[in-house]
Amino acid sequence: MAPSLSVVFPMRNEEAYVERAVTAALEGAAAASDDVEIVVVDDASTDRTPELLEALAARDSRVRVLHHPRRRGLGGTLRTGYAAATKQLVLYSDADLPFDFQQVPRAVRLLAYQEADVLAAYRFDRTSEGALRTFYTLAYSALVRVVFGLRLRDVNFSFKLFRRSLLPRIELRSEGSFIDAEFLVRARNAGARIVQMGVDYFPRSRGASTLASPAVIGGLLLEMARLAPGLVGGRLSGGRSGAQ
Repeated sequence: MAPSLSVVFPMRNEEAYVERAVTAALEGAAAASDDVEIVVVDDASTDRTPELLEALAARDSRVRVLHHPRRRGLGGTLRTGYAAATKQLVLYSDADLPFDFQQVPRAVRLLAYQEADVLAAYRFDRTSEGALRTFYTLAYSALVRVVFGLRLRDVNFSFKLFRRSLLPRIELRSEGSFIDAEFLVRARNAGARIVQMGVDYFPRSRGASTLASPAVIGGLLLEMARLAPGLVGGRLSGGRSGAQ
């Protein structure tokens, strides 16, 4: 029997993507499991995102919406979503649908086949997001590899599937975009087995991304420096990783 599945979406001002994202997640999750929920955390949006989410939740009991009264950033929003997830497996993605949700059944099967705790997907081709953004992504992944000894190809890609039973073993502290790396390092340090899976990448087609802005990058590096001492002292030889 397939394990139950929670899909967690952090959202802020995503009115152009709300319905498309939730619909795609429901279809992809339902193809992988008979017991699914979509947990959306609205990070104090100022557009129509909250009302659109509430309308979706009213139509489908599998959709749960949580609202932050003040903005907390990606890390704080994901931590809220992870704490609210109730199913055996948890999948994190962004609202702009950077991958085809029909890949979710494949990811669930691979996690089970490899007897892994975490699946971290990577993009086959990142060049469609532009030369500067591609450079930032590659440079950041290399920096994380050097500082934390984390040998993964695409640290910040928003396709991570993991067993919810892993969460009590790690304490996430990031409030910003460092949350992806922190989660993977803490999972590795806790002895989790991490596998990788390549997928086609679809860049944002609506709205504007702020992930490559100087403010976000600066905040990420500052948070990395603040949390690094507690992470590099972990079990750097723990866990295993593989690519598919």
